[in-house]
Amino acid sequence: MQENKMGVMPVNKLILNMSLPMMISMLVQALYNIVDSVFVGMISEGALTAVSLSFPAQNLMIGVATGTGVGINALVSRSLGEKNPQKANELAKNGVFLAVMSSIVFFFFGLFGAEFFMRSQTGVEEIVQYGKGYLSIVCCLSFGIYLEITYERLLQSTGKTMLTMCTQGIGAIINIILDPIFIFSSEESFLGFGFGMGVKGAAVATVTGQIVSAIIAIILNTKKNKELKVSFRHFRPDGKLISQIYKIGVPSILMVGIGSVMTYCMNKILILYTPGRETAATVFGAFFKLNSFIFMPIFGLNNGVIPIIAYNYGAKKKDRMLKAIKLSVVYAECFSILGVIIFTTIPSTLLGFFNASDEMLRIGIPALRIIGTSFVFAGICVALGASFQALGKSVYSMIVSLIRQLFVLAPVAYFLAQYGLKIGNEHLVWFSYPVAEIFSLAVSVYFFFHIYKNVISTVEYE
Repeated sequence: MQENKMGVMPVNKLILNMSLPMMISMLVQALYNIVDSVFVGMISEGALTAVSLSFPAQNLMIGVATGTGVGINALVSRSLGEKNPQKANELAKNGVFLAVMSSIVFFFFGLFGAEFFMRSQTGVEEIVQYGKGYLSIVCCLSFGIYLEITYERLLQSTGKTMLTMCTQGIGAIINIILDPIFIFSSEESFLGFGFGMGVKGAAVATVTGQIVSAIIAIILNTKKNKELKVSFRHFRPDGKLISQIYKIGVPSILMVGIGSVMTYCMNKILILYTPGRETAATVFGAFFKLNSFIFMPIFGLNNGVIPIIAYNYGAKKKDRMLKAIKLSVVYAECFSILGVIIFTTIPSTLLGFFNASDEMLRIGIPALRIIGTSFVFAGICVALGASFQALGKSVYSMIVSLIRQLFVLAPVAYFLAQYGLKIGNEHLVWFSYPVAEIFSLAVSVYFFFHIYKNVISTVEYE
């Protein structure tokens, strides 16, 4: 079996070769997330708040897909590094099976759970109805995002990241084009025609882009991904392989789940304990959209680095593993510092994308500046988390996320929000972010040295 480029290409060139396409496609995805919210914000601030409050559930749905994909990606790459293509093929098939089963679960959540989820956060009827309509559509038609992410991870696991850039990019562009068509009516749309579906139109545009991306990803795997043969003739789920996928993937899923719980808690804290109430929650949602411009490229970098580390771990190439880890940290930190500069210098411009009211600007400008300072710590944590996942220690990433978001961020935010209310400083709550990231960095560094001592240093050269 011919050596894959992940085992022979110079490491820096390899990282750029594999990560740049995904970073670009992630940036395009971040752009369409922003565009979605920009168009929704044109309807009303209540519509924008509804999409913000829908985020925890939608994020969990995507997190299940990406977490399972992490397990598929790492194990398929490792199997190829070990020259075991048969196991790689079986892992791929079981991964697709898991994607389909997961989309069925969220189909039922979309049907029966969307309204309850919205009412648990706010009593404003307009926001509840907007959020229910949006969340029902994205969850009931989630098979598109599940198949898209799974088949993209199969392309990434064999180093074909340029193809994943195509699938993600095309889906994002379709979403951006369809947003004004589905959201606005013919009289409102600058295009001269439209369906006037409002917030539901944003959801329809999103799932349409996802379904198209999934179809393209499946075709590209069939035609171009010769190292894997994903045929479902006589297929039966393999419990052992599924458990291996979830051993790596579940911690990643739980990380996103923890993030969704944190976001839900933060929305509740902001609505209950800050003078801005729903507007503060809207600012928080806008922050997540803007934040994606900084961290989506870092996640794209990670998606390229994970198979590199996993492959060279399987191939027992220790030096290449270490160099990949070091370079990923350097590149991630460069993006983080850029984020600090942008968020602290032009917060009003960033919020202006969402047609921000004076009240939203009053709350949002200090919020973005304070939270932005935390990026300098966050980039390193995200990069180290990729090495945990690639080496089969995703549980460490889960623990870091648990400590950061539930043991530090949410409790500190709760305390600062209440204390800030007493002393008349509503901006105090946002300092919970820098505090949480410092804790997160300390725990991440500790875990990395533990992995180095017990895993990386024990790799014997072949």
